[in-house]
Amino acid sequence: MDFAWSKEQIAFKQRVIKFAQDNLNGDIIERDYQGKFSEENWRKCAEFGIQGMCMPEAYSGSPTLDIMTAVLAMEGLGYGCEDNGLTLALNAQMWTVQILLLQFGTEAQKQRYLPPLCKGDWIGVHALSEPNSGSDVYSLQTTAKKCEGGYILNGRKKFVTCAPICDLAIVFATLDPSLGKWGITTFLVERSSPGFSTSAVKEKMGLRTAPFGEIIFEDCFVPEDNRLGPEGAGFSFSHNSLEYDRCFNLASELGAMEKQLEETIAYAKSREQYGQVIGKFQSVSNRIAEMKLRLETARLLLYKVAWLKDQGKPAMLEAALVKLYLSECFVASGLDAIRIHGGNGYLSEYGVERNLRDAIGGVIYAGTSDIQRNIIASLLGL
Repeated sequence: MDFAWSKEQIAFKQRVIKFAQDNLNGDIIERDYQGKFSEENWRKCAEFGIQGMCMPEAYSGSPTLDIMTAVLAMEGLGYGCEDNGLTLALNAQMWTVQILLLQFGTEAQKQRYLPPLCKGDWIGVHALSEPNSGSDVYSLQTTAKKCEGGYILNGRKKFVTCAPICDLAIVFATLDPSLGKWGITTFLVERSSPGFSTSAVKEKMGLRTAPFGEIIFEDCFVPEDNRLGPEGAGFSFSHNSLEYDRCFNLASELGAMEKQLEETIAYAKSREQYGQVIGKFQSVSNRIAEMKLRLETARLLLYKVAWLKDQGKPAMLEAALVKLYLSECFVASGLDAIRIHGGNGYLSEYGVERNLRDAIGGVIYAGTSDIQRNIIASLLGL
């Protein structure tokens, strides 16, 4: 594994950082307080080419990037963009919606859906979790009943990133509950479909600028042409999308951790108490050393997973490791940053506490930390 980045890759990362710093951070404290998603910033990202990364030029309109470069770019986006909700929404669409369409969709499906997703005209979501199906993701109760010309969907999806504003949902439903995971099938459901509705935005602790909500299907008709892959393939597809999700959704958090560390160091070198800067106190400097250690070890895990996927290799174990470790590191470093900033870190106006609130979500979505530990143990033969 060679993690030496080329001059072109580093230059692209720097362009992403500058784009984010110049365009995506306005009114972030107010938008976070109001829980407001910025459609304008979403479109700016599309115009820059964020959503089109790793997609063929035929669908995105821009040159295709390899996975390693795309991960580096999303790391840069997290460094430059203070809006962790926006970066979560972007990553969720790129790695759980677009990648499934690209890998398993028919040419007609890709022609219809990938261009508006890449261009920022549409927002796509991944609808798997349900009220009674969280960590046990395959005990789905949303049903798909075969009918003339297609399927009738009934059920409810929960905790869906961007559900209240989505245009397209990749939906997992069961054709026959008695078949267990082998009955799960995947569908492409447009918001305009009769019987498709969404809840209001659910208020939450962090990631407030990414609207979460539910999708409700009430005798929702889906044409057969909108089935993604064969019947019963949903189990395999969900594994694939969750692996990509766990691999790359936290790349932007790595960038946010790097920015967090730099700002914390700067504060520790400027804040004085008892006649010296607080960075000279061992309790403060030790916390900063731990933040640096978390950042660099998480970076190595992320890059290894990106390299494996770039080589077309399976990475289920490594994806679980990076999901578990990076998300937990962001929480720990967020708490250290607040402790070092003291009272200022606790006040919303300084933006320090927002990273901790946003980080908590990372230990839950795409499989909780406990689930990642179970996956790791299982893959080790336990």
